[in-house]
Amino acid sequence: MGIDAPAEANASQSAQRRIGLSGGIASGKSTVGRLLAEGHGVPVLDADAYAREALAPGSAAARAVIERFGTLDRAALGRIVFADANERRWLEQLVHPLVRARFETALAQLAGEPVVVLMIPLLFEAGLEGLCSETWLVDCDDVQQLERLKARNGLSEADARSRIAAQWPLSRKRGLASVVLDNRGTPEALASQVEGALLAGALQPRTKRA
Repeated sequence: MGIDAPAEANASQSAQRRIGLSGGIASGKSTVGRLLAEGHGVPVLDADAYAREALAPGSAAARAVIERFGTLDRAALGRIVFADANERRWLEQLVHPLVRARFETALAQLAGEPVVVLMIPLLFEAGLEGLCSETWLVDCDDVQQLERLKARNGLSEADARSRIAAQWPLSRKRGLASVVLDNRGTPEALASQVEGALLAGALQPRTKRA
């Protein structure tokens, strides 16, 4: 899910290094996030985790979801919203403002950190590049992405393809990222790339959205 960028948190207004971490579903974003957090001590703000918090049982958002869909079960909700773009938009319009507010709070609390990672699956789709000083894309082959998603979520091929199709293809995102991390190989190769990108900073200027 994407979110609207909080105007006051634009990276151009801060000397803080803010890495926007994105990629396709099942491309390896969470793996890179763990490498940065556990291996390098960098705070990682996770849009998906904030979305889950927004739908915590008993919350106003959770009650609205139950009233509309009859369930809070993530697997059941996934089957509904990935099959119907209108229902997906309804859920995003409910959750995104809550996620945005959580980002604003976290960024304010971490204002003294030299580096912060914002892990946002729909970073490019939602136009959130301006929130970041650089953007990292976790990349892999289309076939790898499909097989990883099927294995991770226990999805049929049709369901996996529908979830991948709900995002921009990786081929479209590659040219927008400051850094592309190739996750086609071994875990060790990915970790080496993460360390190199963190030490070197953005390898090229961030592509501006037209």
